[in-house]
Amino acid sequence: MRVDKWLWAARFYKTRSLAQQAIAAGQVRLADARVKASHELRVGDALVVRKDQIEWRFVVRALSDKRGPAEAARRLYEESAESLHERARRSDLRRFGAEPASSIKGRPTKRDRRRLEELAHRSEESSQGD
Repeated sequence: MRVDKWLWAARFYKTRSLAQQAIAAGQVRLADARVKASHELRVGDALVVRKDQIEWRFVVRALSDKRGPAEAARRLYEESAESLHERARRSDLRRFGAEPASSIKGRPTKRDRRRLEELAHRSEESSQGD
């Protein structure tokens, strides 16, 4: 079974092309070595998948080329205890200590720009009044 097809069936990626892109970018490793999308995956292989600063370490328990429900997908692999613990720890860190600037994306909107200009104008007025 192809690695990209299995990752899609196991619901790590929404499409096979996304799985192929991740594999090409080196985000999927088989026994700590880069792997090609067409590599034949076998039961018992140890995979590491890195996605959005989250790393899954698991062993392949079953092969499937059909994408089914999430419950069925979870039966295709067994995640290591260290990986589960680390993902839970990172989840708690994100939940309790969210980065304030993480919600800001790209350039400011027109509304944001107007607010910034208003603040700058107010600070100029207050500094001239002193």
